[in-house]
Amino acid sequence: MPAVKKLLHTRMRVNDLERTVKFYQDALGLTVSRRHTSPRGAQLAFLATPGSDEEIEICQMPPGAPPVQVQPDLMHLAFAVDDLEKFAAELTKKGFALSDGPTVTGSGSTIAFIDAPEGYEVELIERTK
Repeated sequence: MPAVKKLLHTRMRVNDLERTVKFYQDALGLTVSRRHTSPRGAQLAFLATPGSDEEIEICQMPPGAPPVQVQPDLMHLAFAVDDLEKFAAELTKKGFALSDGPTVTGSGSTIAFIDAPEGYEVELIERTK
């Protein structure tokens, strides 16, 4: 049976592309790898994630499309951090606050969440060493 080779990107639809891209750049240090307009007229920005080949595709549909309404706890992105306490302190300096945690999990890792624009959540994970 054929199998896929690897995950390339995950798409997230948003109402405000620039606000969302700025959040991921400022809060998490992601970088825009490319931008373009899709054949259907959507504005796309691809964010590079350090240490990963997978990208995050941020998509804003053209004017007239129904607005995005993210359901609570529908999905989230999770990122590894070396030191959650230090990372959270840097977020606070930048004007971002944790929305939940830090919490120690059953495996001994520590997790916390930060709210991204549009109602999406971002999980931060400091894995047990």
